[in-house]
Amino acid sequence: MEGRVLVTGADGFIGSHLVEQLVRTGYAVRAMVQYNSFGTRGWLDHCQGDVADGFEVFSGDVRDPNGVRKAMEGCSFALHLAALIGIPYSYHSPDSYVDTNVKGTLNIMQAARDEGVRRVVHTSTSEVYGSALFVPITEDHPLRGQSPYSATKIGADQIAWSFHTSFQTPVTILRPFNVYGPRQSARAVLPTVITQIAAGKREVRLGSLHPTRDFTYVTDTVAAFVAALDADAADGEVVNVGSGFEISIGDAVSLVAEVMGVEVEVFSDEPRMRPEASEVSRLWASNAKARSLLDWTPEFGGLEGFRRGIELTADWFSDPSNLSNYRVGRYEV
Repeated sequence: MEGRVLVTGADGFIGSHLVEQLVRTGYAVRAMVQYNSFGTRGWLDHCQGDVADGFEVFSGDVRDPNGVRKAMEGCSFALHLAALIGIPYSYHSPDSYVDTNVKGTLNIMQAARDEGVRRVVHTSTSEVYGSALFVPITEDHPLRGQSPYSATKIGADQIAWSFHTSFQTPVTILRPFNVYGPRQSARAVLPTVITQIAAGKREVRLGSLHPTRDFTYVTDTVAAFVAALDADAADGEVVNVGSGFEISIGDAVSLVAEVMGVEVEVFSDEPRMRPEASEVSRLWASNAKARSLLDWTPEFGGLEGFRRGIELTADWFSDPSNLSNYRVGRYEV
Protein backbone atom coordinates (compact mmCIF):
# COMPACT_ATOMS: atom_id res chain seq x y z
CA MET A 1 0.00 0.00 0.00
CA GLU A 2 1.29 3.45 -0.89
CA GLY A 3 1.60 6.16 1.74
CA ARG A 4 3.60 6.80 4.88
CA VAL A 5 2.37 5.36 8.19
CA LEU A 6 2.78 7.29 11.43
CA VAL A 7 3.04 5.04 14.49
CA THR A 8 2.75 6.76 17.86
CA GLY A 9 4.04 4.91 20.90
CA ALA A 10 6.51 3.24 18.56
CA ASP A 11 9.11 2.93 21.31
CA GLY A 12 6.87 0.73 23.45
CA PHE A 13 6.07 -2.95 23.67
CA ILE A 14 3.38 -3.32 21.00
CA GLY A 15 4.53 -0.30 19.01
CA SER A 16 8.04 -1.61 18.42
CA HIS A 17 6.73 -4.97 17.18
CA LEU A 18 4.29 -3.12 14.94
CA VAL A 19 7.02 -0.95 13.40
CA GLU A 20 9.07 -4.06 12.64
CA GLN A 21 6.15 -5.79 10.95
CA LEU A 22 5.19 -2.73 8.91
CA VAL A 23 8.74 -2.36 7.62
CA ARG A 24 8.90 -6.03 6.71
CA THR A 25 5.58 -5.69 4.90
CA GLY A 26 6.97 -2.85 2.81
CA TYR A 27 5.40 0.24 4.41
CA ALA A 28 7.20 3.56 4.77
CA VAL A 29 7.10 4.15 8.52
CA ARG A 30 7.53 7.24 10.68
CA ALA A 31 7.99 6.04 14.24
CA MET A 32 7.04 8.64 16.85
CA VAL A 33 8.90 8.10 20.12
CA GLN A 34 8.80 9.97 23.41
CA TYR A 35 11.40 12.73 23.41
CA ASN A 36 14.17 12.41 25.98
CA SER A 37 17.53 14.11 26.39
CA PHE A 38 19.42 10.82 26.15
CA GLY A 39 18.36 10.21 22.56
CA THR A 40 17.12 6.72 23.37
CA ARG A 41 14.28 5.20 21.35
CA GLY A 42 12.90 2.63 23.76
CA TRP A 43 12.53 -0.86 22.30
CA LEU A 44 13.29 0.46 18.82
CA ASP A 45 16.92 0.51 19.94
CA HIS A 46 16.64 -3.29 20.10
CA CYS A 47 15.10 -3.87 16.67
CA GLN A 48 16.40 -6.79 14.66
CA GLY A 49 19.03 -6.02 12.05
CA ASP A 50 16.81 -6.48 9.01
CA VAL A 51 14.60 -3.53 10.04
CA ALA A 52 16.85 -1.42 12.29
CA ASP A 53 17.45 1.24 9.62
CA GLY A 54 14.19 0.80 7.76
CA PHE A 55 12.11 3.53 9.38
CA GLU A 56 12.17 7.24 10.18
CA VAL A 57 12.19 8.32 13.83
CA PHE A 58 10.37 11.41 15.09
CA SER A 59 10.97 12.39 18.72
CA GLY A 60 8.07 14.24 20.28
CA ASP A 61 5.18 14.12 22.71
CA VAL A 62 1.53 13.47 21.86
CA ARG A 63 0.54 16.02 24.50
CA ASP A 64 1.92 18.80 22.30
CA PRO A 65 -0.34 19.63 19.33
CA ASN A 66 2.42 21.42 17.46
CA GLY A 67 4.76 18.45 17.49
CA VAL A 68 1.91 16.10 16.60
CA ARG A 69 1.03 18.19 13.54
CA LYS A 70 4.68 18.09 12.46
CA ALA A 71 4.81 14.32 12.94
CA MET A 72 1.63 13.87 10.89
CA GLU A 73 2.87 15.87 7.88
CA GLY A 74 3.01 13.76 4.73
CA CYS A 75 1.45 10.69 6.36
CA SER A 76 -1.45 8.82 4.80
CA PHE A 77 -2.17 6.63 7.82
CA ALA A 78 -1.85 6.96 11.59
CA LEU A 79 -1.66 4.10 14.07
CA HIS A 80 -2.13 5.71 17.47
CA LEU A 81 -0.72 3.57 20.30
CA ALA A 82 0.89 6.20 22.56
CA ALA A 83 -0.67 6.17 26.02
CA LEU A 84 0.00 5.93 29.71
CA ILE A 85 -1.11 2.41 30.63
CA GLY A 86 -0.03 1.58 34.19
CA ILE A 87 -3.19 1.19 36.26
CA PRO A 88 -1.57 1.62 39.71
CA TYR A 89 0.17 4.82 38.55
CA SER A 90 -3.19 6.19 37.44
CA TYR A 91 -4.47 5.99 41.01
CA HIS A 92 -2.13 8.70 42.26
CA SER A 93 -1.40 10.66 39.05
CA PRO A 94 -4.68 10.75 37.09
CA ASP A 95 -4.03 14.21 35.64
CA SER A 96 -1.17 12.85 33.56
CA TYR A 97 -3.50 10.21 32.13
CA VAL A 98 -6.01 12.82 31.03
CA ASP A 99 -3.23 14.85 29.40
CA THR A 100 -1.67 11.92 27.53
CA ASN A 101 -4.60 9.63 26.81
CA VAL A 102 -7.44 12.07 26.21
CA LYS A 103 -5.74 15.28 25.10
CA GLY A 104 -3.06 13.31 23.25
CA THR A 105 -5.74 11.51 21.27
CA LEU A 106 -7.46 14.82 20.54
CA ASN A 107 -4.16 16.13 19.14
CA ILE A 108 -3.77 13.06 16.94
CA MET A 109 -7.31 13.29 15.62
CA GLN A 110 -7.11 17.02 14.90
CA ALA A 111 -3.80 16.63 13.07
CA ALA A 112 -5.15 13.66 11.11
CA ARG A 113 -8.21 15.65 10.10
CA ASP A 114 -6.10 18.63 9.03
CA GLU A 115 -3.70 16.41 7.07
CA GLY A 116 -6.53 14.46 5.42
CA VAL A 117 -5.17 11.04 6.35
CA ARG A 118 -6.78 8.00 4.78
CA ARG A 119 -7.30 6.18 8.09
CA VAL A 120 -6.59 6.51 11.79
CA VAL A 121 -6.39 3.30 13.80
CA HIS A 122 -6.88 4.24 17.44
CA THR A 123 -5.89 1.88 20.25
CA SER A 124 -8.41 1.18 22.97
CA THR A 125 -8.14 -1.47 25.71
CA SER A 126 -10.28 -4.26 27.12
CA GLU A 127 -10.10 -2.45 30.47
CA VAL A 128 -12.82 -0.05 29.23
CA TYR A 129 -15.37 -2.85 29.70
CA GLY A 130 -14.64 -3.28 33.40
CA SER A 131 -15.65 -6.63 34.89
CA ALA A 132 -17.62 -8.53 32.27
CA LEU A 133 -21.38 -8.36 32.59
CA PHE A 134 -21.64 -11.13 29.99
CA VAL A 135 -19.17 -13.29 28.09
CA PRO A 136 -17.77 -13.46 25.61
CA ILE A 137 -17.59 -9.67 25.56
CA THR A 138 -18.85 -8.11 22.34
CA GLU A 139 -18.24 -4.54 21.25
CA ASP A 140 -21.67 -3.44 22.49
CA HIS A 141 -20.83 -4.35 26.10
CA PRO A 142 -21.29 -1.31 28.41
CA LEU A 143 -18.18 0.77 29.12
CA ARG A 144 -17.28 0.97 32.82
CA GLY A 145 -14.27 2.97 33.98
CA GLN A 146 -13.12 1.08 37.08
CA SER A 147 -9.78 2.94 37.23
CA PRO A 148 -8.60 6.40 36.18
CA TYR A 149 -6.66 4.66 33.41
CA SER A 150 -9.70 2.94 31.94
CA ALA A 151 -11.79 6.11 32.34
CA THR A 152 -9.28 8.10 30.27
CA LYS A 153 -9.21 5.38 27.62
CA ILE A 154 -13.01 5.55 27.40
CA GLY A 155 -12.63 9.29 26.91
CA ALA A 156 -9.97 8.78 24.25
CA ASP A 157 -12.15 6.28 22.39
CA GLN A 158 -15.02 8.75 22.38
CA ILE A 159 -12.79 11.56 21.10
CA ALA A 160 -11.70 9.34 18.20
CA TRP A 161 -15.28 8.27 17.51
CA SER A 162 -16.52 11.86 17.60
CA PHE A 163 -14.15 12.86 14.80
CA HIS A 164 -15.62 10.12 12.66
CA THR A 165 -19.21 11.15 13.33
CA SER A 166 -18.59 14.91 13.24
CA PHE A 167 -16.01 15.30 10.50
CA GLN A 168 -16.09 11.96 8.66
CA THR A 169 -12.48 11.31 9.63
CA PRO A 170 -11.82 7.65 8.75
CA VAL A 171 -11.30 5.93 12.10
CA THR A 172 -11.12 2.34 13.29
CA ILE A 173 -10.94 1.68 17.04
CA LEU A 174 -9.10 -1.53 17.91
CA ARG A 175 -9.65 -2.87 21.42
CA PRO A 176 -6.82 -5.29 22.34
CA PHE A 177 -7.21 -7.79 25.17
CA ASN A 178 -4.26 -8.44 27.52
CA VAL A 179 -1.41 -8.45 25.03
CA TYR A 180 1.72 -10.38 26.08
CA GLY A 181 5.05 -11.34 24.59
CA PRO A 182 8.71 -10.28 24.34
CA ARG A 183 9.49 -6.71 25.50
CA GLN A 184 6.42 -6.39 27.70
CA SER A 185 6.78 -4.36 30.89
CA ALA A 186 7.30 -6.41 34.03
CA ARG A 187 4.33 -4.56 35.54
CA ALA A 188 2.17 -7.06 33.66
CA VAL A 189 1.46 -10.40 35.28
CA LEU A 190 3.10 -12.80 32.80
CA PRO A 191 6.46 -10.98 32.59
CA THR A 192 6.36 -10.59 36.38
CA VAL A 193 6.20 -14.36 36.76
CA ILE A 194 8.58 -15.20 33.92
CA THR A 195 11.30 -12.74 34.97
CA GLN A 196 11.24 -13.95 38.57
CA ILE A 197 11.54 -17.58 37.50
CA ALA A 198 14.22 -16.78 34.91
CA ALA A 199 16.24 -15.05 37.63
CA GLY A 200 16.14 -18.22 39.76
CA LYS A 201 13.38 -17.27 42.16
CA ARG A 202 10.91 -19.95 43.23
CA GLU A 203 8.73 -17.74 45.40
CA VAL A 204 6.67 -15.54 43.08
CA ARG A 205 4.92 -12.42 44.30
CA LEU A 206 1.75 -11.29 42.55
CA GLY A 207 -1.51 -9.47 43.05
CA SER A 208 -4.90 -11.16 42.80
CA LEU A 209 -4.98 -14.66 41.27
CA HIS A 210 -8.71 -15.20 40.73
CA PRO A 211 -9.46 -12.76 37.85
CA THR A 212 -9.64 -14.24 34.37
CA ARG A 213 -8.06 -12.76 31.28
CA ASP A 214 -7.99 -13.24 27.52
CA PHE A 215 -4.24 -13.20 26.85
CA THR A 216 -3.38 -12.31 23.24
CA TYR A 217 0.10 -12.85 21.81
CA VAL A 218 1.72 -9.69 20.50
CA THR A 219 2.16 -10.84 16.90
CA ASP A 220 -1.56 -11.58 16.69
CA THR A 221 -2.30 -8.06 17.93
CA VAL A 222 0.14 -6.55 15.45
CA ALA A 223 -1.46 -8.50 12.60
CA ALA A 224 -4.82 -6.92 13.46
CA PHE A 225 -3.33 -3.43 13.30
CA VAL A 226 -1.78 -4.10 9.90
CA ALA A 227 -5.05 -5.59 8.63
CA ALA A 228 -6.99 -2.53 9.84
CA LEU A 229 -4.96 -0.19 7.64
CA ASP A 230 -6.83 -1.16 4.47
CA ALA A 231 -10.00 -2.67 5.97
CA ASP A 232 -12.64 -0.31 4.59
CA ALA A 233 -15.35 -2.42 6.21
CA ALA A 234 -13.97 -1.46 9.63
CA ASP A 235 -14.26 2.29 9.06
CA GLY A 236 -16.16 3.82 11.97
CA GLU A 237 -16.17 0.53 13.87
CA VAL A 238 -14.92 -0.65 17.26
CA VAL A 239 -13.24 -4.05 16.95
CA ASN A 240 -12.15 -6.38 19.75
CA VAL A 241 -8.77 -8.04 19.29
CA GLY A 242 -8.58 -11.04 21.59
CA SER A 243 -7.69 -14.70 21.38
CA GLY A 244 -11.16 -15.82 22.43
CA PHE A 245 -9.69 -17.97 25.22
CA GLU A 246 -10.23 -17.32 28.93
CA ILE A 247 -7.89 -18.41 31.73
CA SER A 248 -7.51 -17.35 35.36
CA ILE A 249 -4.33 -15.60 36.41
CA GLY A 250 -3.65 -18.42 38.84
CA ASP A 251 -3.91 -21.06 36.12
CA ALA A 252 -1.78 -18.92 33.79
CA VAL A 253 0.94 -18.80 36.45
CA SER A 254 0.81 -22.58 36.79
CA LEU A 255 1.19 -22.95 33.02
CA VAL A 256 4.20 -20.60 33.00
CA ALA A 257 5.87 -22.65 35.73
CA GLU A 258 5.13 -25.87 33.83
CA VAL A 259 6.54 -24.49 30.58
CA MET A 260 9.68 -23.29 32.36
CA GLY A 261 10.08 -26.65 34.12
CA VAL A 262 9.93 -25.44 37.71
CA GLU A 263 7.68 -25.51 40.76
CA VAL A 264 6.86 -22.20 42.40
CA GLU A 265 5.10 -20.90 45.46
CA VAL A 266 2.85 -17.93 44.81
CA PHE A 267 2.35 -15.20 47.39
CA SER A 268 -0.12 -12.35 47.21
CA ASP A 269 1.70 -9.06 47.60
CA GLU A 270 -0.49 -6.32 49.08
CA PRO A 271 1.06 -3.41 47.10
CA ARG A 272 0.21 -5.26 43.88
CA MET A 273 -3.50 -5.58 44.75
CA ARG A 274 -6.00 -3.21 43.20
CA PRO A 275 -8.74 -1.67 45.34
CA GLU A 276 -11.51 -4.26 45.46
CA ALA A 277 -14.05 -2.30 43.40
CA SER A 278 -11.38 -1.36 40.86
CA GLU A 279 -10.30 -4.94 40.13
CA VAL A 280 -11.57 -6.20 36.78
CA SER A 281 -12.60 -9.74 37.61
CA ARG A 282 -13.32 -11.18 34.18
CA LEU A 283 -12.27 -10.44 30.57
CA TRP A 284 -13.00 -12.75 27.66
CA ALA A 285 -13.28 -11.42 24.12
CA SER A 286 -15.62 -12.18 21.32
CA ASN A 287 -13.41 -11.78 18.25
CA ALA A 288 -16.16 -12.48 15.71
CA LYS A 289 -16.10 -8.89 14.46
CA ALA A 290 -12.34 -8.94 13.89
CA ARG A 291 -12.67 -12.18 11.96
CA SER A 292 -15.41 -10.68 9.80
CA LEU A 293 -14.20 -7.10 9.21
CA LEU A 294 -10.42 -7.60 9.31
CA ASP A 295 -10.22 -11.16 7.99
CA TRP A 296 -8.13 -11.80 11.11
CA THR A 297 -7.67 -15.04 13.01
CA PRO A 298 -5.41 -15.47 16.05
CA GLU A 299 -2.51 -17.85 15.44
CA PHE A 300 -2.08 -18.29 19.19
CA GLY A 301 -5.68 -19.15 20.11
CA GLY A 302 -6.90 -21.62 22.70
CA LEU A 303 -4.90 -23.35 25.40
CA GLU A 304 -2.42 -24.81 22.91
CA GLY A 305 -1.81 -21.41 21.35
CA PHE A 306 -1.41 -19.80 24.74
CA ARG A 307 1.18 -22.43 25.66
CA ARG A 308 3.14 -21.72 22.47
CA GLY A 309 3.02 -18.00 23.20
CA ILE A 310 4.27 -18.58 26.74
CA GLU A 311 7.13 -20.72 25.39
CA LEU A 312 8.24 -17.96 23.02
CA THR A 313 7.91 -15.30 25.71
CA ALA A 314 9.78 -17.34 28.32
CA ASP A 315 12.59 -18.09 25.85
CA TRP A 316 13.01 -14.38 25.15
CA PHE A 317 13.02 -13.31 28.80
CA SER A 318 15.37 -16.16 29.74
CA ASP A 319 18.07 -14.73 27.47
CA PRO A 320 20.39 -12.87 29.88
CA SER A 321 20.81 -10.00 27.42
CA ASN A 322 17.06 -9.42 27.54
CA LEU A 323 16.53 -10.16 31.23
CA SER A 324 19.18 -7.57 32.09
CA ASN A 325 16.76 -4.85 30.96
CA TYR A 326 14.44 -5.64 33.88
CA ARG A 327 14.59 -5.05 37.65
CA VAL A 328 13.52 -8.53 38.63
CA GLY A 329 11.23 -8.80 41.64
CA ARG A 330 10.92 -5.06 42.09
CA TYR A 331 7.35 -3.83 41.89
CA GLU A 332 6.99 -0.99 39.39
CA VAL A 333 3.69 0.89 39.22
